[in-house]
Parts: sequence; structure tokens; C-alpha cells
Amino acid sequence: MTYETTRRTVLLATGATGATALAAACGGGGGDDSGSTSTQSPTGEGATSGPAGQVLADIDEIPVGGGKIFKDEKIVVTQPEQGQLKAFSAICTHQHCLLSTVSDGTINCPCHGSKFKIADGAVAHGPATQPLPAEQITVEGNSIRMT
Repeated sequence: MTYETTRRTVLLATGATGATALAAACGGGGGDDSGSTSTQSPTGEGATSGPAGQVLADIDEIPVGGGKIFKDEKIVVTQPEQGQLKAFSAICTHQHCLLSTVSDGTINCPCHGSKFKIADGAVAHGPATQPLPAEQITVEGNSIRMT
């Protein structure tokens, strides 16, 4: 007798814990779709890994109409308009790849082509369906700090 292994068979065999892990690995990721700004605390996936108060950059390092990805901290800081700074998780909400570039008004994922708007982290191009979660930053003088 021949048995074919299907996704259902694997899920049944692994039980609830395995199914949860599998769903998390394949899922679309969490995210706050409330249109929040960078002054809210991060929640769930995508939280920064750097210490609170750490200086990320000087304001003049963030191009107007663009942004900068801080790979070690897993955060992207954008400046959609002069003096308007935003911060988001640098982890794609599709399959949790590290975002790689900021160009033409979007934050871009190298894995599957998802793009997110620099102004609010909203999905500009899928396959991601959830926006980037906002991250909390503060500006002290000319310095941008994680909070």
C-alpha cells in the first residue's frame, strides 16, 4: 500500500504545537493596520532588537522622500516630507524577510517583491497584505533615537 504525505497529514501528525509553528512560519505576519505613526510602541513581530535610547542616525542621514534601513536594529526610518520622520519594522510582513532598500517612495523586500509606502508603512505592492508595524523613535536635537 502506498501513502502520499499531504499538508493535512503533516498537520495531523505534528499536533497543535507543530501546526502553530507551521502557521507562524508560513503566515502573513502580524501587523498593526491602524495607520499608526512612529510614536507608538512596537507590538508583536518586528520589534526592534537595539537598546532603547540608542542613536540610529542624524536627521540629515535620512533623505527627504526616502529612508534608511538599519539592519542590525531591524528598523527603517523614513522622511516622507522635510522634517516628518517615521519608523517601521524592517521585517516584511509577508514571510519575515529583512527589507533591503528604500527607493521611489517605497520600502522594498528582496524576497518576493513586496513594497511598502514610506509615509505610513502601508502595502504598495504585494504579496504582503499587512502594513509594516510602526516603531517608536524620538528626535533629540539632530539625533534620531530608538525608544
